Amino acid sequence: MHGLAFDHPGRLLLLALVVVLGVAYALLQRRRSRDAVVLPGLSALMASLPKLGWRRHVVAAAMLVSLAGATAAFAAPTAEVKVARERATVVVALDVSLSMAATDVSPDRLSAAKSAASQFVSGLPARFNVGLVAFSGVADTVVAPTQDHQKVEDAIATLQLGNGTAIGDAVASSLDAIAAVPGARGTAAAPARVVLLSDGANTTGRTLPDVEQQALAAGVPVSTIAYGTPDGIVRVQDGFVRVPVDGPALAELADVTHGQAYQAASGKELEGVYDDIGSQVGYTTERHGVAAGATGLALLAALAAGAAALAWSPRTI
Repeated sequence: MHGLAFDHPGRLLLLALVVVLGVAYALLQRRRSRDAVVLPGLSALMASLPKLGWRRHVVAAAMLVSLAGATAAFAAPTAEVKVARERATVVVALDVSLSMAATDVSPDRLSAAKSAASQFVSGLPARFNVGLVAFSGVADTVVAPTQDHQKVEDAIATLQLGNGTAIGDAVASSLDAIAAVPGARGTAAAPARVVLLSDGANTTGRTLPDVEQQALAAGVPVSTIAYGTPDGIVRVQDGFVRVPVDGPALAELADVTHGQAYQAASGKELEGVYDDIGSQVGYTTERHGVAAGATGLALLAALAAGAAALAWSPRTI
């Protein structure tokens, strides 16, 4: 909770009156001390009375705190509170093309992606619908959006490599999966996002400009993670083939659809990227009233002042 603000900041001007009372109290105490008159036998009389000393100042200070708290509550304070967006749908689209076998990301790109994807899914709120699309030469909806997150994690662990990189088809399949999620009638569409991981350019299937327009029409941002390095290589029958990461195409896909584009050159960086996306997708920041807290503080201070006054007041028979 942060970003404290007030719906009626003008009411905070009343705090000036609390300050005036505090100053007046201090001046009164100083005046009493200055104007004190010493009379014969007064010292003996004072010795027979309870010694309040600093304790009377505690009572006054508690009352001033109580007034300040009540004034703050009167100004209707609000704060930014992070709350879960419980109706969200997230589809993870994971590239399983042969280039994902490159070991420039330890232990290899696909293993690092699987680990981070599982961590991401496990960290989402329980009521999120989460789906999984795997793509190489074709895109396959492995798990339709569901609240059974363990099912998605289990499916991620079983993914295998294949030929080709159909990024456009993967986005289209993800959007179709999101559109098929049942929604409550009469309510606004639930927030949704596609999180796509890939290390290469679109080599087959639908074009990226085509699916970018489809995502825009559906109002679904596509966040992309380009991982790997320019020096990635994979082993083939005739030796080795360079498979450099192609981040610009993925960044453009994210930019056009109003998603976020990330670069993750290693498994560790990829985990951090997923943490960031999880925060963006999983929660939203809202302003909530916190006047109750200020009122509670004022009440506690008033109770403390009253209790102190009763406990330290002179007793008579």
